[in-house]
Amino acid sequence: MAHKKIRRCHPAASRHRSPAAQVAPAITSAAEKSVLPLGAMMFAASMGAWAQTSAPATDDTKTLKPVVVKATAEVEPQGKDSLRTTTTRIGKGKQQLRDIPQSVTVVTEKLMDDRKIDTVKEALKMTSGVTFLAAEGGEEDIRLRGFPVNTTGDLFIDGMRDPAFYDRDTFNMDRIEVLRGSASMLFGRGSTGGAVNQVSKQAKLVDESQVDVTIGSHQYRRVVADINIKTGDESALRINAMRTQADNNGAGTSLDKYGFAADYRWGIGTRDEFEVGFFYLNNDNGINYGLPYVRTSATAPTTSVTTIPVDPKSYYGLNSDYNHGSAGYASFSHTHRFSTDTELVTKVRKGDFNRDQRASTVRIAGAALQPGGVAVTSENFSNATVLTRGTQNKIQSMENLFAQSDLSTKFEALGVKHEVLTGADFAWEKKIVRGARNAAQGGINITKPNTTIGDGGGGWVDESSRVIAKTGEFESIAAGVYAQDLVQVAEHWKVLAGLRYDGMSAQYDQFNLTTNAVTNYQQSIYKASQRFGVLYQPSDRHSYHLSYGTSFNTSGDTYSYSTQTVNTPPEKSMNMELGAKIDSADRRMSSRFALFRGVKLNERNTDPLINIAVLSGKRHATGFETDLIGKITPRWEVYGSYTWIWDAEIDKGAEGAEGKGTRPSLIPKHQGSLWSTYQVTEKLRVGGGANARTKMTPNRNPVGLYSDGYVTFDAMAEYEAITDKLTLKANLTNLTNKFYADSLYANGHYVPGVGRTVYLTASVKF
Repeated sequence: MAHKKIRRCHPAASRHRSPAAQVAPAITSAAEKSVLPLGAMMFAASMGAWAQTSAPATDDTKTLKPVVVKATAEVEPQGKDSLRTTTTRIGKGKQQLRDIPQSVTVVTEKLMDDRKIDTVKEALKMTSGVTFLAAEGGEEDIRLRGFPVNTTGDLFIDGMRDPAFYDRDTFNMDRIEVLRGSASMLFGRGSTGGAVNQVSKQAKLVDESQVDVTIGSHQYRRVVADINIKTGDESALRINAMRTQADNNGAGTSLDKYGFAADYRWGIGTRDEFEVGFFYLNNDNGINYGLPYVRTSATAPTTSVTTIPVDPKSYYGLNSDYNHGSAGYASFSHTHRFSTDTELVTKVRKGDFNRDQRASTVRIAGAALQPGGVAVTSENFSNATVLTRGTQNKIQSMENLFAQSDLSTKFEALGVKHEVLTGADFAWEKKIVRGARNAAQGGINITKPNTTIGDGGGGWVDESSRVIAKTGEFESIAAGVYAQDLVQVAEHWKVLAGLRYDGMSAQYDQFNLTTNAVTNYQQSIYKASQRFGVLYQPSDRHSYHLSYGTSFNTSGDTYSYSTQTVNTPPEKSMNMELGAKIDSADRRMSSRFALFRGVKLNERNTDPLINIAVLSGKRHATGFETDLIGKITPRWEVYGSYTWIWDAEIDKGAEGAEGKGTRPSLIPKHQGSLWSTYQVTEKLRVGGGANARTKMTPNRNPVGLYSDGYVTFDAMAEYEAITDKLTLKANLTNLTNKFYADSLYANGHYVPGVGRTVYLTASVKF
């Protein structure tokens, strides 16, 4: 809902002064002393000069009272109200989606609520072209269009990096925005596959609150509160809180987590708007590190393996396994509006993150430990099959400090219209990794007991007895500056050009737990990134684009160096895209289409002769994407996302499992997500949908190993009981209890997808 506010000024102001002249005194006159923290000072002088030259001079300028600029904020439906959105801030300043010459998919809060999505990982499954690597540390390594969306640099919160490893919850998210293709011009290092922006809930000028209480399968219990209070004519407070517990999430992991977020805004919509926020999330979850593959038959090649035939919720780890973690950060934001077309947004965020994972790597035991001394295959797999449980711990902490300032403005110069984005950002990151000493290193050795398929998970070891010591410490300072101009060169044509320059200095200390020796590595990187695009917009409903963008990845993106990687220059990637964004005549439906080609031009490979990582590799992925979002009729709403990558290949690379001529791992040919709801009556709404992908290979896959494709189905029914203040909703996910490998890792293990689960939610609004 829009909130209008009228400010009175001297009557002569409106008669004699242009809008640009009205805002010029905010910078140039001492009569109004606006506070411009941090990055505002970087642009104040130049914007003051621009404002003066853009406005006609008048004799009464110095005596006029300052005019407050009111923004037309909060006109577009919030994420809770609609599947469809038309604007985004993933491109730094607020922009129309149709003016971005790259594909963007937005998962709104309504879609997450409709499909009962609690985590960012599950939300990303609603966007096609996304797959997951079950990484060695238990974290999620996201792939988009076949290229990594690294958690170290490609995940963002409100446009600022979110690089730590933790289980991200959606309780404080208004929407999730996915920018596809190379994007280092906007964000710096990383962003080869794209960027994922998590948009936090903001305080609004309305008294509006909601509490959701959910119960479900496996003793699932979740309470989420969203409290918004209007504290003044231009200020508001929003508090979000969450508590979740479950014996099993449907994929073998217990849940025990809580979170709290607060956001306070004042000066909302005025010339100077401020915002402070705090976020804290604590996870005390269990962990299902994954399930082993099994050989298909005794006569089949050793590379011919498949998933084991067990229920998705099966767990074979120890009772003492856990995945503890916390994420906390405080943020400050200032928006200064020079005019309705020009604003400067400055943000600062300080974060602290901790993680303590104690996991069991479950594998099928060798023939000597199996009944009858016979090796296990899918033909003799049974409840008597013996499993070993190894150790995979991950103990680490991270601190970071981010600051950025972004200026967006619109103006006319040399007879053409310009939309300029420019800014600067700074990042300080420090990560410490710790490990457990074994007996030879002054610690202890712990042997975990075996189990069988029939016995399942259980048993216990004393994890607190491990002797923990630092194994690595990474610290970096990075900064970047960028500028982008979208120029309307003709009535229906726009041209975009952008350039960014980044610098990063990092050092890594590696600690030897046996000798206590410390090895130091240092690296400095300086790199430019580009972005170009052409848009053809014959009407306000049609936008066609052709774009080119670059990205780069440093060898320090994993927050570590080695002798092989410390002197390796960055990898460079490029993305080309031909696409369209089209709205229906009634503006109820939006569609997106794109043909794309992504190329990693110089991928790192280890030269076996010199044992150094060299940029000798190359790979590409070519495909088609489409999204369809909105209302087909006033009662029928739909969301669909589909990706077809028909051509993906490693063009150059080292010989081996994933070498030249092979299709890269974790790239299915077809993948899609569909969701549709229908308002049967004024009080009853029903919905259904599906997620699907074709087969794909794990990373470092041996020839012949792949994960089968799958289709899962979901259903929902929602009823407004008594009044519109109480809503009852039922969700059924994976209604056929389809077993499938969700995240894949080499030929060692995979993490299953969530099995059939039922949720009942009561939502109360007040």
